[in-house]
Amino acid sequence: MEPTSWEPIRILIVDDHPVVRHGLRNLLSTHPDFEIIGEAEDGAQVFPLLAENVIDLILLDIQMKGQGGIDVARRVLQAYPRVKIIILTTYDDEIYLEQGLQAGVHGFLLKSVSHETLPDAIRAVMRGEKLLSPSLVGTVMSNYQKLAQEHAKQKAGLSADDLKILSLIAEGGSNKSIAEEMFWSEATVKRRVQEILEKLNVSNRAQAIAEAVRQGWI
Repeated sequence: MEPTSWEPIRILIVDDHPVVRHGLRNLLSTHPDFEIIGEAEDGAQVFPLLAENVIDLILLDIQMKGQGGIDVARRVLQAYPRVKIIILTTYDDEIYLEQGLQAGVHGFLLKSVSHETLPDAIRAVMRGEKLLSPSLVGTVMSNYQKLAQEHAKQKAGLSADDLKILSLIAEGGSNKSIAEEMFWSEATVKRRVQEILEKLNVSNRAQAIAEAVRQGWI
Protein backbone atom coordinates (compact mmCIF):
# COMPACT_ATOMS: atom_id res chain seq x y z
CA MET A 1 0.00 0.00 0.00
CA GLU A 2 1.36 3.41 -0.99
CA PRO A 3 1.72 5.97 1.82
CA THR A 4 -1.31 8.24 2.12
CA SER A 5 -1.24 11.97 2.75
CA TRP A 6 -1.05 11.44 6.55
CA GLU A 7 1.61 8.75 6.41
CA PRO A 8 5.27 9.73 6.19
CA ILE A 9 7.51 8.46 3.42
CA ARG A 10 9.54 5.71 5.05
CA ILE A 11 13.17 5.95 4.00
CA LEU A 12 16.22 3.70 4.24
CA ILE A 13 19.65 5.32 3.84
CA VAL A 14 22.37 3.07 2.38
CA ASP A 15 25.91 4.44 2.23
CA ASP A 16 29.25 3.15 3.50
CA HIS A 17 30.27 6.56 4.86
CA PRO A 18 28.86 7.30 8.35
CA VAL A 19 29.24 11.04 7.81
CA VAL A 20 27.07 10.88 4.67
CA ARG A 21 24.41 8.81 6.42
CA HIS A 22 24.40 11.20 9.37
CA GLY A 23 24.11 14.21 7.10
CA LEU A 24 21.22 12.73 5.13
CA ARG A 25 19.40 11.73 8.31
CA ASN A 26 19.78 15.22 9.76
CA LEU A 27 18.56 16.84 6.55
CA LEU A 28 15.55 14.62 5.99
CA SER A 29 14.53 14.47 9.65
CA THR A 30 13.60 18.14 9.48
CA HIS A 31 10.74 17.27 7.12
CA PRO A 32 7.62 15.93 8.87
CA ASP A 33 6.57 13.89 5.83
CA PHE A 34 9.74 11.78 6.04
CA GLU A 35 10.53 8.99 8.48
CA ILE A 36 14.03 7.48 8.52
CA ILE A 37 13.48 3.78 9.11
CA GLY A 38 17.13 2.86 9.28
CA GLU A 39 20.64 3.02 7.88
CA ALA A 40 22.87 0.45 6.20
CA GLU A 41 26.53 0.60 5.29
CA ASP A 42 26.45 -2.14 2.65
CA GLY A 43 24.13 -4.30 0.60
CA ALA A 44 24.22 -7.18 3.07
CA GLN A 45 22.41 -5.05 5.68
CA VAL A 46 19.67 -3.92 3.30
CA PHE A 47 17.57 -7.07 3.01
CA PRO A 48 17.14 -7.79 6.74
CA LEU A 49 15.92 -4.20 7.13
CA LEU A 50 13.50 -4.64 4.23
CA ALA A 51 12.22 -7.88 5.70
CA GLU A 52 11.63 -6.36 9.13
CA ASN A 53 10.25 -2.95 8.14
CA VAL A 54 7.91 -1.27 5.70
CA ILE A 55 10.14 0.89 3.51
CA ASP A 56 8.92 3.12 0.71
CA LEU A 57 12.17 4.51 -0.66
CA ILE A 58 15.88 3.77 -0.50
CA LEU A 59 18.63 6.34 -0.92
CA LEU A 60 21.41 4.18 -2.28
CA ASP A 61 25.11 4.80 -2.89
CA ILE A 62 26.84 3.16 -5.86
CA GLN A 63 30.29 2.22 -4.58
CA MET A 64 30.20 0.34 -1.29
CA LYS A 65 32.08 -2.49 0.33
CA GLY A 66 30.98 -5.82 -1.03
CA GLN A 67 28.12 -5.72 -3.48
CA GLY A 68 27.83 -2.52 -5.53
CA GLY A 69 24.81 -0.28 -5.40
CA ILE A 70 23.58 -1.15 -8.89
CA ASP A 71 23.48 -4.86 -8.06
CA VAL A 72 21.74 -4.11 -4.76
CA ALA A 73 19.14 -2.00 -6.58
CA ARG A 74 18.50 -4.77 -9.08
CA ARG A 75 17.99 -7.36 -6.33
CA VAL A 76 15.78 -5.08 -4.25
CA LEU A 77 13.50 -4.24 -7.16
CA GLN A 78 13.14 -7.91 -8.05
CA ALA A 79 12.17 -8.84 -4.49
CA TYR A 80 10.33 -5.63 -3.50
CA PRO A 81 8.99 -4.05 -6.70
CA ARG A 82 6.94 -1.42 -4.84
CA VAL A 83 10.06 0.08 -3.23
CA LYS A 84 11.41 3.21 -4.92
CA ILE A 85 15.17 3.68 -5.29
CA ILE A 86 17.15 6.86 -5.75
CA ILE A 87 20.83 6.44 -6.52
CA LEU A 88 22.69 9.18 -4.66
CA THR A 89 26.32 9.28 -5.75
CA THR A 90 29.39 11.40 -6.36
CA TYR A 91 29.95 9.66 -9.70
CA ASP A 92 28.44 11.03 -12.92
CA ASP A 93 29.97 8.22 -14.96
CA GLU A 94 27.90 7.36 -18.03
CA ILE A 95 28.26 3.62 -17.40
CA TYR A 96 26.86 3.90 -13.88
CA LEU A 97 23.98 5.97 -15.19
CA GLU A 98 23.16 3.47 -17.92
CA GLN A 99 23.39 0.50 -15.54
CA GLY A 100 21.20 2.25 -12.98
CA LEU A 101 18.49 3.04 -15.50
CA GLN A 102 18.62 -0.52 -16.83
CA ALA A 103 18.25 -1.81 -13.26
CA GLY A 104 15.06 0.20 -12.98
CA VAL A 105 16.03 2.82 -10.39
CA HIS A 106 13.64 5.74 -10.09
CA GLY A 107 16.17 8.54 -9.65
CA PHE A 108 19.86 9.17 -10.20
CA LEU A 109 21.14 12.20 -8.31
CA LEU A 110 24.60 13.52 -7.56
CA LYS A 111 25.48 14.05 -3.91
CA SER A 112 26.16 17.67 -4.77
CA VAL A 113 22.40 18.17 -5.14
CA SER A 114 21.13 21.03 -2.99
CA HIS A 115 19.43 20.49 0.37
CA GLU A 116 16.26 21.91 -1.12
CA THR A 117 16.32 19.65 -4.18
CA LEU A 118 16.69 16.26 -2.49
CA PRO A 119 13.44 16.37 -0.42
CA ASP A 120 11.50 17.50 -3.49
CA ALA A 121 13.12 14.73 -5.53
CA ILE A 122 12.03 12.12 -3.00
CA ARG A 123 8.45 13.39 -3.09
CA ALA A 124 8.46 13.44 -6.89
CA VAL A 125 9.70 9.85 -7.11
CA MET A 126 6.98 8.77 -4.68
CA ARG A 127 4.46 10.42 -7.03
CA GLY A 128 5.72 8.16 -9.79
CA GLU A 129 8.17 10.49 -11.52
CA LYS A 130 11.65 9.57 -12.76
CA LEU A 131 14.42 12.01 -11.90
CA LEU A 132 17.96 12.78 -12.98
CA SER A 133 20.39 15.42 -11.82
CA PRO A 134 20.34 18.26 -14.40
CA SER A 135 24.01 17.63 -15.25
CA LEU A 136 23.11 14.07 -16.31
CA VAL A 137 20.18 14.92 -18.58
CA GLY A 138 22.51 15.79 -21.47
CA THR A 139 24.14 12.37 -21.24
CA VAL A 140 20.80 10.60 -21.41
CA MET A 141 19.63 12.71 -24.33
CA SER A 142 22.88 12.05 -26.20
CA ASN A 143 22.54 8.30 -25.66
CA TYR A 144 18.90 8.43 -26.75
CA GLN A 145 19.88 10.28 -29.92
CA LYS A 146 22.54 7.69 -30.72
CA LEU A 147 20.05 4.88 -30.23
CA ALA A 148 17.50 6.66 -32.41
CA GLN A 149 20.09 7.14 -35.14
CA GLU A 150 21.12 3.50 -34.98
CA HIS A 151 17.49 2.38 -35.10
CA ALA A 152 16.85 4.57 -38.15
CA LYS A 153 19.91 3.13 -39.91
CA GLN A 154 18.80 -0.42 -39.21
CA LYS A 155 15.25 0.33 -40.30
CA ALA A 156 16.53 1.77 -43.58
CA GLY A 157 18.75 -1.27 -44.05
CA LEU A 158 21.93 0.76 -44.51
CA SER A 159 25.27 -1.01 -44.27
CA ALA A 160 28.63 0.45 -43.29
CA ASP A 161 29.51 0.64 -47.00
CA ASP A 162 26.26 2.49 -47.70
CA LEU A 163 27.15 5.10 -45.09
CA LYS A 164 30.67 5.42 -46.51
CA ILE A 165 29.21 6.00 -49.97
CA LEU A 166 26.84 8.64 -48.62
CA SER A 167 29.75 10.36 -46.91
CA LEU A 168 31.81 10.34 -50.10
CA ILE A 169 28.88 11.71 -52.10
CA ALA A 170 28.44 14.47 -49.52
CA GLU A 171 32.12 15.37 -50.07
CA GLY A 172 31.41 15.78 -53.78
CA GLY A 173 32.67 12.38 -54.90
CA SER A 174 31.85 11.15 -58.40
CA ASN A 175 31.16 7.55 -59.31
CA LYS A 176 34.75 7.30 -60.55
CA SER A 177 36.35 8.72 -57.38
CA ILE A 178 34.09 6.62 -55.15
CA ALA A 179 35.01 3.51 -57.18
CA GLU A 180 38.69 4.25 -56.62
CA GLU A 181 38.13 4.82 -52.91
CA MET A 182 36.09 1.63 -52.46
CA PHE A 183 38.14 -0.48 -54.92
CA TRP A 184 35.01 -1.17 -56.95
CA SER A 185 34.03 -0.71 -60.56
CA GLU A 186 32.04 2.36 -61.54
CA ALA A 187 29.16 0.07 -62.48
CA THR A 188 29.13 -1.33 -58.94
CA VAL A 189 29.12 2.16 -57.46
CA LYS A 190 26.24 3.20 -59.71
CA ARG A 191 24.26 0.13 -58.66
CA ARG A 192 24.98 0.65 -54.96
CA VAL A 193 23.99 4.32 -55.12
CA GLN A 194 20.70 3.34 -56.75
CA GLU A 195 20.11 0.79 -53.99
CA ILE A 196 20.74 3.47 -51.35
CA LEU A 197 18.22 5.80 -53.01
CA GLU A 198 15.64 3.03 -52.93
CA LYS A 199 16.37 2.22 -49.28
CA LEU A 200 15.90 5.87 -48.33
CA ASN A 201 12.88 6.27 -50.63
CA VAL A 202 14.39 9.29 -52.36
CA SER A 203 14.88 10.07 -56.04
CA ASN A 204 18.35 11.61 -56.23
CA ARG A 205 21.68 12.01 -54.49
CA ALA A 206 20.90 15.43 -53.05
CA GLN A 207 17.81 14.07 -51.30
CA ALA A 208 19.79 11.10 -50.00
CA ILE A 209 22.42 13.39 -48.50
CA ALA A 210 19.73 15.61 -47.00
CA GLU A 211 18.13 12.59 -45.32
CA ALA A 212 21.48 11.30 -44.07
CA VAL A 213 22.28 14.69 -42.54
CA ARG A 214 18.82 14.95 -41.00
CA GLN A 215 19.24 11.57 -39.36
CA GLY A 216 22.73 12.43 -38.11
CA TRP A 217 24.44 9.65 -40.05
CA ILE A 218 26.98 11.90 -41.74
